[in-house]
Amino acid sequence: MSEITNDIKVDCSAVSDRGLNERRPLNEDSYLIDGDRRIFAVADGVGGAEAGEVASKTAVEVLDEAFRHQLNGADIEDLMELAIQRANASIFQMAREHARLANMATTVVALYLDGNIATIGHVGDSRLYRLSPDGKLFRETEDHSIVEEEVRAGRMTPEQAANHPSKNVISRALGAEETVDVDLKTIEIEEGTSFLLCSDGITRHIPDHELRLVLLSPDDLPSICDELKRKCMERGAEDNLTAVLVRFGTLSQTIRDLSVGERTLQIDYPAAADAATAAAAVAAAAPAPSTAGNLDITEDALTLASRIAFPAKPIETVPDVSNQQGPINIPAKQPKASGAGKAFARFFVFLLFVGGLAIAFYYGTRYRGPLPFGLTRPAEQVAQPAIPAQAPTPDDPVATFEKSRRTVDQSPGDWLLQSMPREAQRQNFKSPLESTEPQFLYLYGRALLLTGEYELAAQAFEQAIVRADQAPAAENPTIRREAVLGLAAASVKSNKDSQKAVNRLDELRPKPSP
Repeated sequence: MSEITNDIKVDCSAVSDRGLNERRPLNEDSYLIDGDRRIFAVADGVGGAEAGEVASKTAVEVLDEAFRHQLNGADIEDLMELAIQRANASIFQMAREHARLANMATTVVALYLDGNIATIGHVGDSRLYRLSPDGKLFRETEDHSIVEEEVRAGRMTPEQAANHPSKNVISRALGAEETVDVDLKTIEIEEGTSFLLCSDGITRHIPDHELRLVLLSPDDLPSICDELKRKCMERGAEDNLTAVLVRFGTLSQTIRDLSVGERTLQIDYPAAADAATAAAAVAAAAPAPSTAGNLDITEDALTLASRIAFPAKPIETVPDVSNQQGPINIPAKQPKASGAGKAFARFFVFLLFVGGLAIAFYYGTRYRGPLPFGLTRPAEQVAQPAIPAQAPTPDDPVATFEKSRRTVDQSPGDWLLQSMPREAQRQNFKSPLESTEPQFLYLYGRALLLTGEYELAAQAFEQAIVRADQAPAAENPTIRREAVLGLAAASVKSNKDSQKAVNRLDELRPKPSP
């Protein structure tokens, strides 16, 4: 684990709730909060039922595992990207292999603090805000959503985006495609800096300028979390809501003064956003009108029952600016029709927009790889027909594996004491490493890893990988991926073969399409 070179205290707190929407009976948000290792994350699951919850939990668990066993001197941006890519691959694979998990995906926003260096990773529309010691609020992430990309391209105003019926349709998410573009940045921070990581269940009800006023409070972090939840509940809490608050050191005197004096709105946005974006914070505070204003799309046409992870935009639409620095070249907007032809023009544009979305969804991946959600290209449909949906079964092997893994995590010592004699009798082995069952070997290795038996754990993980490669069971690809990560962690902990750990982690990187 990289050494923390700064003794400044880090306080943290979190709140998460399913909200008040009866159509969302489960909380599909997940979060990671570890003040000792200084890694924090929020993930907002997509997919409905329990699929969204599985996706978001997978994202935060992979991040937690990666930073728990990071190599000394590791490049933190590389580690964060590797972990997020690995989570994406795991979610994508599970969604393809199991009908009950089809269409699942998740957003993620993560923060890691090493001394006064903050590293941020981000996919989707969950956000990270930074409150500087002088009381300014910075939004450090750009939403990967349809309407925000239209704003950045100059085809929609911030005021229109704030009240657009499809403002929560995301264009990038973990698990939607085989690979994903991760936005990463590293910044220096000062003592007195605060961070807010949150899902869109917070930001859909609390505009940026109001978030700043809440974060300026000198109260303890749990009280601020309660205030965020209270505001969302008062305004309907239409979605699951999650917030993680992090405070680096003590509050500055400037913030203390602002908290009791006049709180002037000061919001700064990432460089890729134009100056007009600041106006969206004020516009978002106003109650949403019944229609979409001067948009060319009716509200009913694109109102969605739930958030959807669309595939990445095709190359002929908005250019990818996630890694671009400086000004963005934006094509000029086409003039709108006027007079008597305006109504017809709006209807025509609506048809083009809906048709364009359908075409982009189906054919856009010709340039970006396979379609998400288990769909295939037209040429592949005869050879690889879609698997019909089926009801979840209580003996789903992947679900059983996940349940067994959590049992080990809860009490690895008890698992070793209670399961070893039973499994030895059932499998008729003298040594657990003689087992031919990949799942048992992985669970055995995980229990050893958690109890400090790193060298023996590495051997168990090696055997699990070998056995998983030999057997065709549906759960074995998942077990193999977990065993690869476990082997890397055990190698690092035992200080036996660091290169082996690096090589094993490299296996988790998605391979480029030929």
